[in-house]
Amino acid sequence: MANPSTSTDLQRALKACRSSFVSVAFFSMFINFLMLVPPIYMLQVYDRVITTRSQETLLMLTLVVVFLFVVMGGLELVRSRILVRVGNRLDMLINRRLYSAMFKRTVAMPGKASAQPLNDLTSLRQFLTGNGLFAFFDAPWVPVYLGVLFLFHPWFGFFALGAGVVLFVLALINEKTTKDLLAEANSEHVQSQDLANSNLRNAEVLHAMGMLPGIMSRWTAKHHEYLLHQSRASDRAGALTNLSKVLRIMFQSLILGLGAYLVLEGSLTPGMMIAGSIIMGRALAPIDQMIGGWKGFVGARTAYDRLNELLGMIPADQQPMPLPAPVGKIRLESVSAAPPGERTLTLRGIDIDVSEGEHIGIIGASAAGKSTLARVILGVWPAQVGCVRLDGADIGQWDREALGPHLGYLPQDIELFNGTISENIARFGEVDPQRVVAAARKAGVHEMILRQPNGYDTYLSGGGGALSCGQRQRIGLARALYDNPVLVVLDEPNANLDQAGEQALADCLKHLKQEGTTVFVISHRPAILKSVDRLLVLKEGQVSLFAPPDQVAAQQAKPVRGIPGSPRAGSSRLASFRPEKRGQGNSLPDTQEPQ
Repeated sequence: MANPSTSTDLQRALKACRSSFVSVAFFSMFINFLMLVPPIYMLQVYDRVITTRSQETLLMLTLVVVFLFVVMGGLELVRSRILVRVGNRLDMLINRRLYSAMFKRTVAMPGKASAQPLNDLTSLRQFLTGNGLFAFFDAPWVPVYLGVLFLFHPWFGFFALGAGVVLFVLALINEKTTKDLLAEANSEHVQSQDLANSNLRNAEVLHAMGMLPGIMSRWTAKHHEYLLHQSRASDRAGALTNLSKVLRIMFQSLILGLGAYLVLEGSLTPGMMIAGSIIMGRALAPIDQMIGGWKGFVGARTAYDRLNELLGMIPADQQPMPLPAPVGKIRLESVSAAPPGERTLTLRGIDIDVSEGEHIGIIGASAAGKSTLARVILGVWPAQVGCVRLDGADIGQWDREALGPHLGYLPQDIELFNGTISENIARFGEVDPQRVVAAARKAGVHEMILRQPNGYDTYLSGGGGALSCGQRQRIGLARALYDNPVLVVLDEPNANLDQAGEQALADCLKHLKQEGTTVFVISHRPAILKSVDRLLVLKEGQVSLFAPPDQVAAQQAKPVRGIPGSPRAGSSRLASFRPEKRGQGNSLPDTQEPQ
């Protein structure tokens, strides 16, 4: 195990449960001593009761044995309950940290979204609470049983020792022959589950365009690989398990033959012969249990390794010193960035300064880096070069939980979560009705929510349920505006809005302007960008222009040098930013970039 300075949270959680494991080992000691009761009882019955024909002796021995069995049953119950509570405690110690690490990995590596770590924690907890772990607590007491057999007769001891070595070798062979296959099977199983979850999230598209057979074929191929590796591992483990079981029974029978020979030689009593067979069976039981439960152990070990890898890759956040509440000043200092895992930079050398309460419109062709810039401004994706500063502090220096309420974000793809409308708007914190309604009114969605079956208490399933895309987008806007954030980033906020929704969005931006909220708006529709203070024009990940809308339109309208009368490239797109009467603006071409 790693030293304390490098140990993961999972290892520290297991260390915190060490006292409980010590208690289980303590109870296991007495349980294993009491396991000697049946052979000793048998020994006394054969060698004392039958020879003396004393019924009183038989009665007293039987009463003592029954009492000891009751005690052993109670100890077994206590040991089992301790392990159940150890599993629960381990889960409670690590689940929030694991969920946070799983969440951060998904943010840092969008293609790695998976709930498999939670399944791994369940597998580890179930192994700790199952019978498979008992073999590891009972194994240290095997020498005690062998010692008793040596006391009966050396041949008994050597015979049992040889049988134990044979079964132990089988356990090692089982480990070597199934380890890689089970690891591959687990990996294939995780991939097939992730593929199935991805397909289910896009079930409507698959069904509408008849893509299910092709997608199902891909999943079937992945699942077939999992079954193939699992079957091979199970076949090998099954063969070794059955061989171990047969050999254990055979050894128990053969030791009776050996005992009978020693009885005939006068070196052993009949009671010792029977008791020796029972004791050897108990000595070999932990090894046999290990072989039988090896599949569960390998699964738990694989889950443990994956959890350790995840927790080691994503360390726990260090609590930074609290900073004053931000006011919304943003500065990007020579920022270059790319989506996580990508080497090609999407943004290069972005250097802008935005004052408190300023509204910035961001435009550009598809794949110009607009959505990447939105994520970098919010600190969702880190800058590979340069620095994003909020009120002078690096965005990475802020405590995300403390900073989150001061930020509002409306992404292109709106995701609403299982819960009521009010809970979604309140970001699943404590629902303050006044602030929820205020955010809904500001987003112009209050009346629409009241028309829902249960108003603000209407329950939404994942994705928004029966709400239209426009309705989900407007509720998402209300969520972004909840509790008056100082910085709001809107990525295509009017992509799914009708004329009424566009007007509500425009009124919302005016309200945010009056409140002094810093706003970044990404859009390809000029009507919503006419009220911004400056336009940021991105071209191939670089700042092409950063000026007020009129200057941007004038700059883009300049004729190309050498061609009199010809407009500059892109002037037709930006000409509509010039002052004009309401209703005369035309929509820009669709420049929405993919996520």
